Amino acid sequence: MQQLMKQAQKMQQQMAQAQEELAATQITGTAGGGLVTATVTGTGEVVKVMIDPKVVDPDDVETLEDLVVAALHNAAEQARELTEQKMGPLAGGLGLPGM
Repeated sequence: MQQLMKQAQKMQQQMAQAQEELAATQITGTAGGGLVTATVTGTGEVVKVMIDPKVVDPDDVETLEDLVVAALHNAAEQARELTEQKMGPLAGGLGLPGM
């Protein structure tokens, strides 16, 4: 039982460290061949959106909106994959039934 408690405590420390690393990591997603970029943290917080002036057309705002959404989606997907890479092995290491 004591061994199990030590293992759980170690995993808790590893998870906290992984969460800190995710929060400090920035991931950039792009759309439109790089005309729009969105940067998020590994926890999904949006920190920056950049728009190339070439894509700004007052007569076609919808395309720009779509590119911003696509860049945010791309960045969020990369953040999700990074989270799975960092946290997945820790969750699987519990060795508990049903996990």
